[in-house]
Amino acid sequence: MEKEQGDGGMEHRERADPLSEAERGMILNTWGRVYENCEDVGVSILIRFFVNFPSAKQYFSQFRDMEDPEEMERSTQLRKHARRVMNALNTVLENLHDPDKVASVLGLVGKAHAIKHKVDPMYFKILSGVILEVLTEDYPDCFTPEVQRAWTKLMGVVYWHVTGAYAEVGWVQLSSSAV
Repeated sequence: MEKEQGDGGMEHRERADPLSEAERGMILNTWGRVYENCEDVGVSILIRFFVNFPSAKQYFSQFRDMEDPEEMERSTQLRKHARRVMNALNTVLENLHDPDKVASVLGLVGKAHAIKHKVDPMYFKILSGVILEVLTEDYPDCFTPEVQRAWTKLMGVVYWHVTGAYAEVGWVQLSSSAV
């Protein structure tokens, strides 16, 4: 892994290892199954994310006050956001063969979340873990340990690009020791 210097409190970024051809193939094969049910899978991911990490709801005025998972599941706004998340991931996966396109798509996502939504980038790391949990549980037959490793590597690539966009726009994350 390469170290990169950035600004805005996000220095010491470790470059994510690129995906091999075999890993890209495994990811795309499993994604085909997942994407057939993209809205329901996306809703499951967001509900688990918000139930396990309720502080993430602060960025969503439409469903910030929802506590009940069943209420979340019925929320039109949550379903819409789930579709956006899954479609963005689909765009990344459709372009895995083109690193520049992947960087561009994830750069736009990162910049929008940094500038417009002011979302702490740590939530992308948390969401990546939730995505992996849900996919592994919902598709146990195709999320073998080898496939899980490939997806974990993919989530590292996603996080690296998104946080790179945060650094580009000068995101400053105050640590708890900041005065």
